[in-house]
Amino acid sequence: MHIIDWLVLFSVIVLIVSYGIWKAKGIKSTNSFLKGETATPWWTIGLSIMATQASAITFLSTPGQAYDDGLRFVQFYFGLPIAMVLLCIFVLPTYYKLNVFTAYEYLENRFDLKIRVFTAALFLLQRGIAAGLTIFAPSIILSSILGWDLNVTNIIIGILVIIYTVSGGTVAVSQTQKQQMLILLIGLVITFFIILSKLPENVSLMNAMDLADGMRKLEMVDYKFDVSNRYNIWSALLGGTFLFLAYFGTDQSQVQRYLSGKSLRESQLGLLFNGLFKIPMQLMILCIGVMIFLFYQFNEAPLHFNEANEQAIKTSTYAAQYEALEIELKKVENKKKIAINKSLNTTENTAIYQQEINASLAKEKELRVAAKNLINNYAIASGKKLEKEDTDYVFISFITKNLPIGLIGLLLAVIICAAMSSTASELNALASTSMIDFYKRIFHKEASDQHYLKVARICTFAWGVIAILCSMIIELFDNLIEAVNMIGSMFYGVILGIFMIAFLFKKIKGRATLLGAIIGQGTIFTLFILGKYEIVTVTYLWFNLIGCVVVVTTAYVLQLILQEEDIIEKEQLQEYEEKCTTLV
Repeated sequence: MHIIDWLVLFSVIVLIVSYGIWKAKGIKSTNSFLKGETATPWWTIGLSIMATQASAITFLSTPGQAYDDGLRFVQFYFGLPIAMVLLCIFVLPTYYKLNVFTAYEYLENRFDLKIRVFTAALFLLQRGIAAGLTIFAPSIILSSILGWDLNVTNIIIGILVIIYTVSGGTVAVSQTQKQQMLILLIGLVITFFIILSKLPENVSLMNAMDLADGMRKLEMVDYKFDVSNRYNIWSALLGGTFLFLAYFGTDQSQVQRYLSGKSLRESQLGLLFNGLFKIPMQLMILCIGVMIFLFYQFNEAPLHFNEANEQAIKTSTYAAQYEALEIELKKVENKKKIAINKSLNTTENTAIYQQEINASLAKEKELRVAAKNLINNYAIASGKKLEKEDTDYVFISFITKNLPIGLIGLLLAVIICAAMSSTASELNALASTSMIDFYKRIFHKEASDQHYLKVARICTFAWGVIAILCSMIIELFDNLIEAVNMIGSMFYGVILGIFMIAFLFKKIKGRATLLGAIIGQGTIFTLFILGKYEIVTVTYLWFNLIGCVVVVTTAYVLQLILQEEDIIEKEQLQEYEEKCTTLV
């Protein structure tokens, strides 16, 4: 990287961390550390919620997802506005009425301590893993580009987040996220127009979109019902809605963002703001991925986007085989470019040219799969740890090779800021749950506010260390953005089922709910394992709906059984007492 890129990168990071520490200098109570003195306006809440969800994984992985699969991933967010409206109507008023620090406090009021602890433990488990993943995601990319050791990169990013999150809690997180979101959006808009400017002069935006449409990159909605298909309108509106209800309604990393609002109305507006603007933002990121795809239709694309993998295999005994694939790829690309130019410069026989283009694309995909398999074979033979999937490297590979000096540093800062933003929210939420739902409730009920503030900061630091350790042992999934959603979906359906019973089914008691939750979680784990071995294939988005339905249905049936048993036991006790009275 150029010295200017380094200056931009470090200036932005230092500015964000310093600003977070400065805004947190007045934090002197547990309430202000965990809830920010409930003084956050709606627009800050909205930006903070979006920044919490938009981790580095979003900006690393989503363009690669679009490069490979087009705009279909945007369907994933179609259930978000529905979830936001439902939460504003049914959930937020209850949280504000009870004046809770965490979502799980409500569960003890409704059920008992066991349900509160069980649900909070599920949150800590999945969010602790996710925190490690949000550090790991940018680290694998930045370590490759900057030449740093992966574990060193994990530690640096983790320490930066710990510094201002321990200092200022919710205030530091919310205030820094405004600047982080601003940097993110500016970087994305600039990137889009730079890619557009790099297309050939005779290719307008409309030409480019027509070309992408012919290659099926602009298809957003799939109406076919298929539970094994990750992205269609049904998985989005059913599974996706339940995922977002669980994430925004029960996940403390999000609940904590809107509980810091000035009022119930401010928090509701913040959630609706997120529901309104999240889909356009995600679509813009996907469009950048499509634009990168179009760029490579006119320029030479690498056979494999992970440069570290390429360097490794080109110095191995597999070098000749890899080189042969590269040569074949160039031939296919040249043939495809000829067909593209003909289709752009004539209105005749366009269907024939489109068939040639699509045939070339299919052949390119075969060659890239062959390259991935070759890398995997080399990794097995050499005993090295190499990840054959490269979609997460598409965006970072493009910007480091094709963008101007200065903007590269800005976009790398965008990635690190996104990582810091999400991780900070997660650490803050993990600390709140650990301190409020476990330490204060179970181990030390009566202590001074300063004592709890100190414990909250210790918990934040401890979870930061755990997140760094998790980031060092997490392996790269096929796609990072799918990985983080998959981890959430493993638990969110069960958690949502517990909360749904709490809000809507007043006759179901704690014992039935706990048993239903255990059975529900076991069901999801079983489906996940069966899917791994391809015995039963159910895509992860459906886990949210299935988990919720299993918990509610099982708890309802169990409540009827337990209630009947209670009646029988009561009748038996009465008969026994009557017999005793008669004998006397």
